[in-house]
Amino acid sequence: MAASNLLALIDDIASLLDDVAGMTKVAARKTAGVLGDDLALNAEQVSGVKADRELPVVWAVAKGSFLNKAILVPAALAISYFIPWLIVPLLMIGGLFLCFEGFEKVFHSLFHAAEEDQAHKAKLKQALASSPKELIAFEKQKIKGAIRTDFILSAEIIVLTLGTVASASLVTQLGVLVGMSLLVTVGVYGLVAGIVKLDDVGLYMASKPDAANITKTIGRGILKAAPLLMKGLSVLGTIAMFMVGGGILVHGLPFLHHFIESLIAGLDSIAMMSFGILLEALAGVIAGGVVLLLINVGKKVLGNGTRA
Repeated sequence: MAASNLLALIDDIASLLDDVAGMTKVAARKTAGVLGDDLALNAEQVSGVKADRELPVVWAVAKGSFLNKAILVPAALAISYFIPWLIVPLLMIGGLFLCFEGFEKVFHSLFHAAEEDQAHKAKLKQALASSPKELIAFEKQKIKGAIRTDFILSAEIIVLTLGTVASASLVTQLGVLVGMSLLVTVGVYGLVAGIVKLDDVGLYMASKPDAANITKTIGRGILKAAPLLMKGLSVLGTIAMFMVGGGILVHGLPFLHHFIESLIAGLDSIAMMSFGILLEALAGVIAGGVVLLLINVGKKVLGNGTRA
């Protein structure tokens, strides 16, 4: 009897872990846009820090990220248990925020003034030439800013993950949320640490006196590729944000979902899937543009009201 009970328990645990693993994979796919943006943003956040302080700064932000998720996971479970009807509205808000954030990034990159870039670079140079005390203050400011950014992105990831496992048991929800939190934090900040040190690796390989020519060539290639990698991650993250955010909005609005289905009806399966994703991303772009327009109009209206 004891042996059979133990086997039954092991079977239940194995089944639970299998459910957790499967749902975690689904959640990872749905949060791909946020992960790409999280990676690019956090690598960008530690730029401007002295080379020998980059890894300590990344570690400090990673610890803040763990704390963020330690707060967000219990909050998500409480929502799921006590007010489950709130999950869908939160998902829609999260999807809308993703679309807005993506559109704002595109709009800013296309229309912001070149003077802003120059001012940002000048600020970084000034910080690096400061006294040790000022450098510590600058570093702490960077860390706080990165942790605040991480909290917003972590909240999006937790909400998207919770929507994936909303119908599962509380234990499965806990397993998936904790698993995704660990996977995201370790994965993102491990990659961030690697990205911010890429240029150091390339410089070492390219400038080593006794290195072979091929080693120096690879080093110079890494130095050229590092900035392109950052830009590529940012672009891919933005595209994924429209895809994920638009998909959430389309599936949350039945009329829009049925409209897109009617447009792709009759196509073969591959074309249907491709055009479906493209149309969902387009819906995300439109939604992001509308939100940005409403925010800017609201700011002008409130600003005029304040002056009056």
